[in-house]
Amino acid sequence: MSAKYSISLSKISKMLGFETVFTPKDLSEVLVTSPDVNRPGLLLSGYSKYFAPERIQFLGITEFEYLNSCKDDERVRKIKRLLSKKPVAVVITRNLEFAPEFVELAEKYEVPLLRTSDGTSSCMSSLITYLSAELAPRITRHGVFVEVYGEGVLILGDSGVGKSEIALELIKRGHRLIADDAVEIRQVSHKTLVGSAPENIRHFIELRGVGVVNARRLFGVGSVKVSDKIDMVVQLEQWNPEKSYDRLGLDNETMDILGVSVPISVVPVTPGRNISIIIEAAAMNNRQKKMGYNAARQLLHNLGMTDDIVPEEDELEIWHNF
Repeated sequence: MSAKYSISLSKISKMLGFETVFTPKDLSEVLVTSPDVNRPGLLLSGYSKYFAPERIQFLGITEFEYLNSCKDDERVRKIKRLLSKKPVAVVITRNLEFAPEFVELAEKYEVPLLRTSDGTSSCMSSLITYLSAELAPRITRHGVFVEVYGEGVLILGDSGVGKSEIALELIKRGHRLIADDAVEIRQVSHKTLVGSAPENIRHFIELRGVGVVNARRLFGVGSVKVSDKIDMVVQLEQWNPEKSYDRLGLDNETMDILGVSVPISVVPVTPGRNISIIIEAAAMNNRQKKMGYNAARQLLHNLGMTDDIVPEEDELEIWHNF
């Protein structure tokens, strides 16, 4: 069974700038567990099946115009129908004015009541994006995560293979560190993974023989980043002369992380190989593949071994004419 994550309503309120109209207890004690939100129009009209009280409920102009079109006693019954379900919180958008019975019923059923000046759709969109990241399924992997030419590269390998030293070299070459030693990976959508460092070790790198250094302090704020999408994995391993390594890169190997397939390159480590430059090339090559160009397939075409791709010269002409 997957772990259930939560975030406090106080953190959400601070992040999105909500005004607290009423709360039965400190917002830090109210925990939100669902990344989904809801506009309870159906419930107000009388259909309560499938209503999810764990979702934050939004009331905007449409809901208020509907409530204001009802007679006083009917409006109270509809508000009571919503609040008696004890939703985790109700947010009123556009700073709309509400009847006194709204707060009275919120107090009776102990439902946090918040308000914002933002529009309903934009506020819901911002909150969904925020909750999707904060409540996403996650794992922690031992490795290094860097941004290389805009590509999020997760470097994995046995302890002592040189991951941190490679990260340091990449930083000196103008790339950015996201995490060293422990990489927290979150699945923010069915095909997107985001990596970051635990807050207590963020920006620190452990170098055997030197100790712990702070990359942001040594190289400046431009050398680090808080999080990034994981675009590819580089698996480092000691060179095994009995193993056959991929020399063309024709097939796209992938690695499964939280159910998401991520491209992976296995790079053998041996004295004399500049792994940092190899990782730079791997990142640029991965970007080219995403844009539809595969150098290995182009080579095979040039050698007359395949004719299923556009020749390189024709491809360049297409780009010039675009």
